[in-house]
Amino acid sequence: MNPRDVLRRVRRLEIRTRRLVDESLAGSYHSVFKGRGVEFAEVREYEPGDDVRTIDWNVSAKMGHPFVKKFTEERELTVVLVVDASASGRFGSTASTKLETAAEIAALLAFSAIRNNDRVGLLLFTDRVERFVPPRKGRQHGLRVLRELLAFETVGTRTDLRGALEVLRRVVTKRAVVFLISDFQADGYEKTLRVVNLKHDLVAIAISDPRESQLPNAGLVAVRDAESGRPTVIDSGHTGVRRLFAARWERECARTRALLKQTGTAILELSTGADYDRALVVFFRERARRAARAGV
Repeated sequence: MNPRDVLRRVRRLEIRTRRLVDESLAGSYHSVFKGRGVEFAEVREYEPGDDVRTIDWNVSAKMGHPFVKKFTEERELTVVLVVDASASGRFGSTASTKLETAAEIAALLAFSAIRNNDRVGLLLFTDRVERFVPPRKGRQHGLRVLRELLAFETVGTRTDLRGALEVLRRVVTKRAVVFLISDFQADGYEKTLRVVNLKHDLVAIAISDPRESQLPNAGLVAVRDAESGRPTVIDSGHTGVRRLFAARWERECARTRALLKQTGTAILELSTGADYDRALVVFFRERARRAARAGV
């Protein structure tokens, strides 16, 4: 796309996502991601009824009588969108490709965060980290994130989830809410994912397309793997082939779900052409209910 087309798409996406945020998502986002951390503010003299666990023993020893640490809740969050821009994301059988759907979801999350006065950053990756935009506040910064998502020309074609997560660990040192948006067509990232999930509030958003699970009856079809470039021919007219195709997809999805569950990562599965804004609202509300039940 030329710069003018990019600006047009950014503007359309901003208008649409702003409406969705105002109508449905802002409250759900805030109820889940509302500043869970605390930061040290000051020390003051101990008063009867104070929690003895907050006593600052160093200050107390110097002053000769007890002092306690006072903390305040961190209201502002850091939100990082980690988006898979590998070649498999360019596939789509509906009005949008997987990558276009990922960009729209990222835009919705970015403007929800901005509405909540949070910082937003972007890490765009393929088989390498293609672009990192440090977290900042404000509408203009949110628009920059959108421009990068829509217009950045990637170099790599394959997917290296582990490498992207390793870079995330190094460049985002403060606890953040991380949305990992990918089709998860990768291997070898389990250990790093577990480590990242312990440090950050990690949400995995898995994007798929209906044609990845259901092969149409179209006879012999020549296809090419988007990431490896490997060509093959599929007899889609054969009922058994279509069944094997669907079964293989279900196994891959089940493997990804199990892997994410084992690492303690929350997962939301979305498909191109689906009502993803409603799915996000339901997902956030359910998380808020679970957090309330757990007393978080």
